[in-house]
Amino acid sequence: MRRSWFPIFLVAGLLGLLFASAFFQYRWLGKISEDERERTQIRVKNDTERFAEDFNREIQNSYFNFQTETETWKQKNWTQFNERYDFWRERAAYPDLIKNFYYWDNRENAPLLMYNAEKREFAEVAWTEELKKIQAQAAEKKSSSFQPENFALIMPIQEIEETLNRIIIRRRPDDPLPVKNFEKIGFLVIALDENAIKNRLLPDLAGKYFSGGEFHLAVSAADGKTVFQTGSVNSADASARLFEFLPDNFVFFSSRQSPRELPRGEVKSMVFSQRLENKIITRTETETIKRGEMPNANSGAVRVVVSPTEYRRTTDIPVSISSENNNWTLTVQHAAGSLDQHIGNTLRQNLAVSFGILALLAVSVILIFVSTQRAKMLAQRQIEFVSSVSHEFRTPLAVIYSASENLADGVAKESAQISRYGDLIKSEGRKLSAMVEQILEFAGANSGKKKYDLRETDAREIIETAISECRPLIEEKNFTIEREISENLPKIAADKNALSQALQNLIANSIKYSNGSRWLKIAAQNGGKTVKITVEDKGLGIAAKDLKHVFEPFYRAKSVVDEQIHGNGLGLSLVKKTVEAHGGKVSVESEIGKGSKFTIILETLPKSPRAG
Repeated sequence: MRRSWFPIFLVAGLLGLLFASAFFQYRWLGKISEDERERTQIRVKNDTERFAEDFNREIQNSYFNFQTETETWKQKNWTQFNERYDFWRERAAYPDLIKNFYYWDNRENAPLLMYNAEKREFAEVAWTEELKKIQAQAAEKKSSSFQPENFALIMPIQEIEETLNRIIIRRRPDDPLPVKNFEKIGFLVIALDENAIKNRLLPDLAGKYFSGGEFHLAVSAADGKTVFQTGSVNSADASARLFEFLPDNFVFFSSRQSPRELPRGEVKSMVFSQRLENKIITRTETETIKRGEMPNANSGAVRVVVSPTEYRRTTDIPVSISSENNNWTLTVQHAAGSLDQHIGNTLRQNLAVSFGILALLAVSVILIFVSTQRAKMLAQRQIEFVSSVSHEFRTPLAVIYSASENLADGVAKESAQISRYGDLIKSEGRKLSAMVEQILEFAGANSGKKKYDLRETDAREIIETAISECRPLIEEKNFTIEREISENLPKIAADKNALSQALQNLIANSIKYSNGSRWLKIAAQNGGKTVKITVEDKGLGIAAKDLKHVFEPFYRAKSVVDEQIHGNGLGLSLVKKTVEAHGGKVSVESEIGKGSKFTIILETLPKSPRAG
């Protein structure tokens, strides 16, 4: 059969396209993953910064809204403080964020004042150990605005020369100017509510910016203690500092006038985070004075330059800047362990799905090609089978036709000659009948409709039946049969006729491919739960390349065809189907020129328990 190379080239081309597609998909998915990682990093960073800004804004509002004039504390006139407290309570998103207010003068043995919201005044109370500690920390030059261990904001009350009417804050890259030092007359402590921060403010911000559980959050103090968390956080995909007082987004009062007394539409004494009425303020510039440029290295100030149409004015507003050691840290980590790990997992999943689809396509192409080649090969074998069967039928039919014609024409007149012609016709008819039966048996086995009558049977009886049926052929070819059958063979469940026919096929093949040898061995052994039946000869043998095909239908080795040994390639296929129908296995061992050994292994019936 002439080989066609076009299907092979076509399959190779399709596989090449699939490999090229896999390569480009790998690059595209890698690029997409990298872009997604960058976008997600930017988004996480921005959300983390906005989280910190919102948190710091709430704390800063609580801090700067209560920067009152020094006259309030000197004269103990609480009107302005009450107005600011009312205003903050009305506008604050978390009015329970502040638990209490404490104040003391910056002098020795100063009394401690605590704000009474019901009486709307500061009243003297006894010092506690906690407040004494805060007082000591506030007196230190290195003290900061936030004391994390006490959840307290410390606001120094300082003399300021000038009051601002219009303020808006904007960064300016110019060189900072020197800032005046301010005299501290006392300290206001804003005691924050720990539960409000942990159970309301932080969870609300987490739900606002990191809902859905994609990211885990952790807020830790400077000493490493975890203040708040939504999941296990071991590394940082993004981080930001909390309790960092920046002048970009605070709200505070800067004039003696109450916000309730200001004309509608022209709020001059407070600023809400960079919001501006253009018709009131023409230009306002602000710069933050760094700590190293202040007389107190842990202090800072905001220099505000107000430029209305009438005049220009500059004022320094003192701010106590938190020490870096006191800040809380917000850490954000992806739930997968890290953002890189999440992107890597997603890339691997996408690659697995993509490559899986391409692999499925490649396997489909290969299977279709293999199936086509097998169908083509099977068709070729069927053609060879028809040719072989036609030849097998032609020979006995020609003999029968010739012998019957001689008998009819009276060529054979003697009784001995007539008897010989009769035996010849009978022998050739038997061959035709056997071939027809074999073809019909193969058709029934392949249709799946063949039924086997499985009954309890003696394996020895099946073997003896097969030998008896093959006796004429054995005697005709002058073969010697060696038996090695165990005496204690257990019972098996078998269709006696079908299994005997399978053994007859093996015996007939051993005789057909004897290659001049006249020896045949049939053995049966008890394998405990199995019975092993072997048929061994010293004939032609089977080449190693043909061993895996001998049980395929219509298959005949090239050496057999070349030697013109008659056959149709169905015998061993029928043996395999019959044995497998009995729940057994058949195998072959062979070597060219040394013969073949076929082994059938069948399961035995379980032994019935003895009565009594």
